[in-house]
Amino acid sequence: QLQLAESGGGSVQPGGSLRLSCAASGFALDYYAIGWFRQAPGKERKGVSCISSGDGSNVRDSLKDRFTVSRDTAKNTVYLQMNSLKPEDTAVYYCAAALGSYCRDHEWEYDIWGQGTQVTVSS
Repeated sequence: QLQLAESGGGSVQPGGSLRLSCAASGFALDYYAIGWFRQAPGKERKGVSCISSGDGSNVRDSLKDRFTVSRDTAKNTVYLQMNSLKPEDTAVYYCAAALGSYCRDHEWEYDIWGQGTQVTVSS
């Protein structure tokens, strides 16, 4: 079975940091582009970042000063490092895989999805 599993979420105070992990099982992540998305209560799911199979990456402009994405091929895992967290970062965070080397722009272009991990930023 081809699966993704997010981990690393939790509760943190404003200004804190979290590193989310996206671990693949049943397939090799290096054949896929990996996207991160988030969905806050009452809002649509939005793209956060993407990393290609060649480790080129992008982060949403409004987040790029605080968020970075990376890949550890040996662990078959992609990470989302989130620094200087703000209350508006509170959301369920998802990772998703799209077959091929390049990043995709839309949710429907991703083939495999994790179940999400909750991130809560509050005082």
